[in-house]
Amino acid sequence: MSDPVIQLDGVTKAYRKGGQELVVLDDLDMEVATGEFLALMGPSGSGKSTILNLIGGLDEPDDGDVIVAGELVSALSGEALSTWRARHIGYVFQAFNLIPVLTALENVELPLLLTPLSKSARREQARYALEIVGLSDRLDHRPKQLSGGQEQRVAIARAVAMDPTILLCDEPTGDLDRDSADQVLDLLARLAAEHQKTIVMVTHDQKAADDASRILHLDKGVVQRVGR
Repeated sequence: MSDPVIQLDGVTKAYRKGGQELVVLDDLDMEVATGEFLALMGPSGSGKSTILNLIGGLDEPDDGDVIVAGELVSALSGEALSTWRARHIGYVFQAFNLIPVLTALENVELPLLLTPLSKSARREQARYALEIVGLSDRLDHRPKQLSGGQEQRVAIARAVAMDPTILLCDEPTGDLDRDSADQVLDLLARLAAEHQKTIVMVTHDQKAADDASRILHLDKGVVQRVGR
């Protein structure tokens, strides 16, 4: 295994609920290597989505360190955090969150509007991202003209268009039928193996987790077991 691109060292996170403190992560240690496809499993409230939020800099630990792509994430704020996140983090959610009136190409190009790239360079990068996910023949199709699996592949293309180091996937196959889900999972595995994207995926689906290179089973904020 190569050097970790993600390190959680002694991470604790708790929330207040109904006047009580709910510990979501309890002194958690976790490492993810570059190019690894990691699945996080466990019951609701076990801390899976909290881990994604910490890795992406959307939340801060109460204790411990979150080090991602060589940066202590909790030490970043404001513009520095936004710049770091745009460079290193891509998100894929259960909901595709595509803009209905835009074509697949325009949806993928959308985050690139925040970069200094020229219009032609943006278009070229968006086309390449759609080529990677196997949708070169759907550039001008709007979301309603695509299947659910194709919509999720457009969403993945949008996430990789900025060439992030890490893809954070929260139930990416939750709204898909089995065949479409398998295609999306094959794509994620290929992005890790062929493009060295580090993928952390939250899922309740054992079949989806089986496509990952490693599985962590969480419960009550701690890793209960590793593997299938």
